Amino acid sequence: MFNWIASLVGQWGYPGIAFLMFAENVFPPIPSELIMPLAGFTAAQGAISLWGAIVAGTIGSLAGALLWFYIGRWVGTERLQRWAGRYGRLLTMTPGDVAAADRWFDRHGGKAVLIGRLVPGVRTLISVPAGISGMSLGRMLVYSAVGTALWTAFLTFAGYLLEGQYEKVSAWVNPVSDIIVAALVIGYLYRVATFGKRVRKETDAATDRRAGRSA
Repeated sequence: MFNWIASLVGQWGYPGIAFLMFAENVFPPIPSELIMPLAGFTAAQGAISLWGAIVAGTIGSLAGALLWFYIGRWVGTERLQRWAGRYGRLLTMTPGDVAAADRWFDRHGGKAVLIGRLVPGVRTLISVPAGISGMSLGRMLVYSAVGTALWTAFLTFAGYLLEGQYEKVSAWVNPVSDIIVAALVIGYLYRVATFGKRVRKETDAATDRRAGRSA
């Protein structure tokens, strides 16, 4: 994969960087932690502009975020609630969880998108809940662009400053990414294991509310 990434950046320049960052958002195994430091190294050699590399990487990454955003728009809250009713354990969500998450995202969605675009393992898919919750396209783009530009610039500058040692950036960032992904997997498995308990609590709470209204 490294040789393929290096070849695209070297031969295609800015379009290659944009394409790779788009692909990184659609196919997460392609690592931005290697793409942008390599772009920074290429800029340090004078083959491309440092700021041009950052802009190209940001545009490509935003294009990938837009794809996931519109997938989220297609799913929508109502469809996700129906899926939660049928496949709740697999999704680890009840229809009530979906409604609560939608309300939370309405209040904190901007911050979630901004921060999420800076977190390895989360940045790729944070646009999905933004689309599901009905966040406006303009608002999503603003917050996503800020977070994406910061992340892209950090990696590019690191590769630019390290020059021939740009691969160290990936060596530093990848363990953090692995820890975050492992935590997400463990969290998912925990939610699957405790799903029945959460459904019973939600059912009991709904029964209590109905009893209170009828009293």
